[in-house]
Amino acid sequence: MDSPLRLLVDQNIPLAQEVLGCFGEIRLAPGREISSASIQDADALLVRSITRVDRSLLEGSRIRFVGTATIGTDHIDLEWLRQAGIAFADAAGCNACSVAEYVVAALLEIESMRQISVEGQTLGVVGVGNVGSRVVQYARILGMKVLCCDPPRVEKEGLKDFVSLETILDQSDVVTFHTPLTREGPHPTYHLLSSDNIASLKAGAVVINTSRGSVIEGKALLGRIGNHSLGPVVLDVWEGEPKPNHQLLERVFIATPHIAGYSYDGKVAGTRMMAEALARFTGHPFTWDENWVEKPSQPVIQVDSCGRQAIREAVVGACPILEDDARMRTLLRLSGDPLGLAFDRLRKDYPIRREFGNYSIAGPVLRESDITVLRSLGFHAELSREK
Repeated sequence: MDSPLRLLVDQNIPLAQEVLGCFGEIRLAPGREISSASIQDADALLVRSITRVDRSLLEGSRIRFVGTATIGTDHIDLEWLRQAGIAFADAAGCNACSVAEYVVAALLEIESMRQISVEGQTLGVVGVGNVGSRVVQYARILGMKVLCCDPPRVEKEGLKDFVSLETILDQSDVVTFHTPLTREGPHPTYHLLSSDNIASLKAGAVVINTSRGSVIEGKALLGRIGNHSLGPVVLDVWEGEPKPNHQLLERVFIATPHIAGYSYDGKVAGTRMMAEALARFTGHPFTWDENWVEKPSQPVIQVDSCGRQAIREAVVGACPILEDDARMRTLLRLSGDPLGLAFDRLRKDYPIRREFGNYSIAGPVLRESDITVLRSLGFHAELSREK
């Protein structure tokens, strides 16, 4: 590296000063306030998903490197960056565990609140990349049958056991979406579930979306909810973010403000991946320091039950999804710009959530079978030695 960089960094990227400071001067800014004026003296730009990075933002600037500390890249004009000779890096896979854990929490809360069991039911996973693959793993641990749909992977890898979206919609009791948002190419995902095919969903099917809001056509989803032919709907992402549709927000079973991938561990992994990409770009050495990472404030989760209830207590102890839902419902009082600001604030002020692997599970009546499931999900767990 000839000289230190000037880096403009989204303020929601954790540990930016500590981790990225070795590359130069760090300036933090709210993601929605990053503009062509604010980047004029910067050499590198690091964003999250709410900043649109394209020609209108970067043309005429001195930016030589763009990184997004997220797995999605639909907010980045990759082709223009390539044409402009600007280096790019993403953080693919950084929050796969976080999103998959959110899906597990949603499934177990549906079980508890609706007095049903997802064990033995069929889960259709649409998009089987880093996140979707982890969801498949966890779903099987919960005893679910799994169908996988990922046309780009089928084309590239010749996978024989994957199925079509039509089969997913027709045969799945639960459908969960984990695709990027694309509008062009052979397999666009914009409105992948739409008025054209939403009627194909089984009566009573559960729908979960943690990918991007526009992967599902909100109007079509609202219509299917309105005729009472769907089961619980769980939305973490919304068309028109940061201003979600009030009617949809009122009607879904669980609503959260685009935080499924917002575990502390996932975000820190994204920061680390940005630092490693900058090290490759600049040639400047970088060494990760585990002391940068906060230790969990309460590393033991106490459960008082056994069986499925114990699993649920452990999971929601780590990922309290109904608390996230309650905070999201406060947005129903707002509209217009105040709604958008409040949505962003929920994300900025999101409580620290740690992934399952940070916790030990303790309980006086846990059974060996419970321990097996908990460990498979990533928790640390031992049988009680109490008599």
